[in-house]
Amino acid sequence: MRQEPAPVPICPLCGRPIPADAAQSRHHLVPRLRGGKGGATVLLHAICHREIHAALSETELARSYSTIDALRTHPRIAAFVRWIANRPPGFMSRVPGPRRPQRGR
Repeated sequence: MRQEPAPVPICPLCGRPIPADAAQSRHHLVPRLRGGKGGATVLLHAICHREIHAALSETELARSYSTIDALRTHPRIAAFVRWIANRPPGFMSRVPGPRRPQRGR
C-alpha cells in the first residue's frame, strides 16, 4: 500500500503553500509574554512571521491583532501580503526593522 504524501500546509497570512524545505515558524496569536503561553499558534512562513513582529509590538499583538484577519487589516501587513503574493513559496528576504520607537535607545 502506498501512502498519500502529507498535504502541504498553507500560510494563513499570505495564502501561499509552505513547502517542507521552506523556512517556517509558529506564531502565538497572543504573545506568550502577554498571556498567550499555551494558547493558539499558527504555522507561517518565517518571512511572514518576521514581518508581523517587525510591524507590531507584543502589546499591539495582544490587544488588537490576535487573529489572522485582524493582522491582515494592519496597513504594513496588508502591503506586505500584497507584495509577497507574487513571490515563490520558499522565498526569503530581509525584513525591514521596526518602524516604531524603541525603548531605551
